[in-house]
Amino acid sequence: MRLMTYPGFGKEFVALSAESKAELPPDEGARELFRRFEVELEGFGLSLADTVRTRLWGRDREARDKGSGERVKILSGPARSASSSYICPSHFDSGGTVAIDLWAMRGAGAKRVREYEPPIVPPRYVVLDGVVFLSGVTSEVGSLSQQLGSILPRIEGSLSDSGVSWDKVVRISCFVHRSEKLQDLREGMLRVLGTKVGKLLGGEASADVEYGFVDGYSTPGKLVEIETTAVL
Repeated sequence: MRLMTYPGFGKEFVALSAESKAELPPDEGARELFRRFEVELEGFGLSLADTVRTRLWGRDREARDKGSGERVKILSGPARSASSSYICPSHFDSGGTVAIDLWAMRGAGAKRVREYEPPIVPPRYVVLDGVVFLSGVTSEVGSLSQQLGSILPRIEGSLSDSGVSWDKVVRISCFVHRSEKLQDLREGMLRVLGTKVGKLLGGEASADVEYGFVDGYSTPGKLVEIETTAVL
C-alpha cells in the first residue's frame, strides 16, 4: 500500500493506493482493500466517510465491473464520493485484479452530494469545505473529438451548478484510450472550450493537468474520461 498525506487548498488530504491480493476474486479483493483503507484512515482520525474521490482500476472488464459494484455498496451514504474507473492491465505490478486510489480530506461540515438526474452509479459532484470534486465524465458516441464536444460542456455545467467556473479549477485528470493520440486530446479540448481552458492546458494557470492512457472504461466505445477538481 502507498500512503501520502499532504496539504492542498488549505486542507489536509490523505491519499491511499493499493492492489488487491492475487488470490482474491475482484469483488472480495475490493472489499479487502476498503477494509485496509479504513484502518489506515483511522490512524489520521478519519474514516471512509471522509472520502472525496476514488479511482478504481481493473485488470480486465470483469474485474472493473465487480470491483466497481463493491465500491458502490461500501461507499454509500456519508461515504459517497466522486468516482471513476478504468481497465488497464499495465497498471498492475502484482497479480491482483483490482486496484484502488482513494483520497480523503479533513473538512469542516458535511459533504454536499449532487446526483445526476436520474441518478446513476457515480454522483455528479461532491462538495466538502469549499472544494468541488467532479466524478469522471465520459461519452460513448462518436470520435474522440465528438466525445469531447459532449463531455466538456457537461463538466462546465457541473462546475456552474456547484458555484464555480473553469478559472477555479485546480486539477484536471484526463485518461484517454490507448488508441488515441495525446495531441488530439489537447487540440480537441482547446477547440471545444478555447480560452476557457487554454491557460490550463498551456501551464499558465495555477492548476495541474495530468494525462494517462488506459485500455477501457465502464462501457465499450468510450475514448476518454475526465476528472475535475475546483475550489469555491
